[in-house]
Amino acid sequence: MSQPLYRVAFHNRGEVYEVYARSVSQGGLYGFVEIEELVFGERTQLVVDPGEEKLAAEFADVKRSYIPMHAVIRIDEVTRRGKARVTPAEGSSKVRQFPVYTRGDGGS
Repeated sequence: MSQPLYRVAFHNRGEVYEVYARSVSQGGLYGFVEIEELVFGERTQLVVDPGEEKLAAEFADVKRSYIPMHAVIRIDEVTRRGKARVTPAEGSSKVRQFPVYTRGDGGS
């Protein structure tokens, strides 16, 4: 039986990141989704995707990443890995981030 594989899509700095990970959980930090063991394409492949290479470089030394719950668009358990990618968030989808309201300093 093989390890589960998850596709995680989330908002980050005005872009939508789609990455693949072997482990996804609520984690120890309240309000965050923890993703571990990120999976990227083999660097020995003949055809190299620059978008996936950018993500692989960004997460190169990351053991575990904590994504704010309100930034997560969806998490899917998949049978095969697709291409990790970054796409612009504006106009790419009708999905909106869940608004997070914090109490101001006035404390009304």
